[in-house]
Amino acid sequence: MATARRGGIACLLVVVTLVCLSCAAAAVARSPAARVHRHLKRLNKPAVKSIESPDGDIIDCVHISHQPAFDHPFLKNHTIQMRPNYHPDGLYDESKSDSTSSTGGGGGEKPMVQLWHQGGRCPEDTVPIRRTKKDDLLRASSMRRYGKKRHAAPNPMSVDPNMLNEGGHQHAIAYVQGDKYYGAKATINVWAPKIEQPNEFSLSQLWILGGSFGEDLNSIEAGWQVSPDLYGDNNTRLFTYWTSDAYQATGCYNILCAGFVQINSEIAMGASIFPISSYSGSQYDISIMIWKDPKEGNWWMQFGKDYVLGYWPSFLFSYLGDSASMIEWGGEVVNSQLDGVHTSTQMGSGHFPEEGFSKASYFKNMQVVDSTNNLKAPKGVGTFTEQSNCYDVQNGNNADWGTYFYYGGPGRSSNCP
Repeated sequence: MATARRGGIACLLVVVTLVCLSCAAAAVARSPAARVHRHLKRLNKPAVKSIESPDGDIIDCVHISHQPAFDHPFLKNHTIQMRPNYHPDGLYDESKSDSTSSTGGGGGEKPMVQLWHQGGRCPEDTVPIRRTKKDDLLRASSMRRYGKKRHAAPNPMSVDPNMLNEGGHQHAIAYVQGDKYYGAKATINVWAPKIEQPNEFSLSQLWILGGSFGEDLNSIEAGWQVSPDLYGDNNTRLFTYWTSDAYQATGCYNILCAGFVQINSEIAMGASIFPISSYSGSQYDISIMIWKDPKEGNWWMQFGKDYVLGYWPSFLFSYLGDSASMIEWGGEVVNSQLDGVHTSTQMGSGHFPEEGFSKASYFKNMQVVDSTNNLKAPKGVGTFTEQSNCYDVQNGNNADWGTYFYYGGPGRSSNCP
């Protein structure tokens, strides 16, 4: 009997030990470090090749079929559309998917590349993806919110004056509405605006908008941004964003969630743009076009004159499943209003529009895509800014630049306390 009792006690000890080990394993799995590890594993796909950029970024060349887009349940069996059926400049040219890009500003053509290109290029059938690091996740307010915006697109029809006395987002934009739009294009001057607080950013972009400015807003966005919180530095970077519910649960920056399907092996979302403009010096700009393929319904993006990057599948959206109802171009900053004082974070070049070329930032050659899939000059362009004494916008039109505007400002100053 004693032997039986000893055996029973031994069995009980084994069970207790296994339970304790199981509890300990579960606790480890729930630990912050384990959750960070799992999130990084979801974001960073196995690479065919990795390239170190001079700015410290790691660019992973991931096989095109293994990119984050295919984590979306609707894309599990998706056949990648390797080229749009139509291009607003005419029938799609095969050379547009993978050739040397060149954009410029001012007096002549100046090359526009990404900084990581100095370390090499990705092979065919791969897409370049900026590797997410542990520190990137730790800077975010939460892993669930990593790579997501916390605000809505600028609504020129509604400005709450009470919000101007609180921390928030401020804009200087041009816009069109009142028609059905199937895309937009612009050439954007590239700068490196100074950011006062790490949780603030400065960006210049175009917005493709559908729906209301309530909880059902659809938005596709692309441009350049400086965001220490998102990237960990003050570099100027190419970025995209999308949402189908006014930035609540859907969408993300770049390819930090399932959504955008990339087909191009040359350009990395979120990677540094090089070179950038200097005050009274050389000017550099990028051209961005977004348009809806009338056959498949997907929204495509082109960077520069030559790089068709990929597309947002039509099923991601409700209103944009048909067309956009508003197009916006312009700048945005976060004003965190530390101690009730306006931020000194700059928009654009950090100088006001009246300073003009080589000093102020600009959008030029603004166009929209109409229902016949043709690019045309926008009609009835309006402008909007919450506080013109902090950031302003001035539009115009001429033979060289078509529809254009200068925008931006220094933020806090004697006129913007």
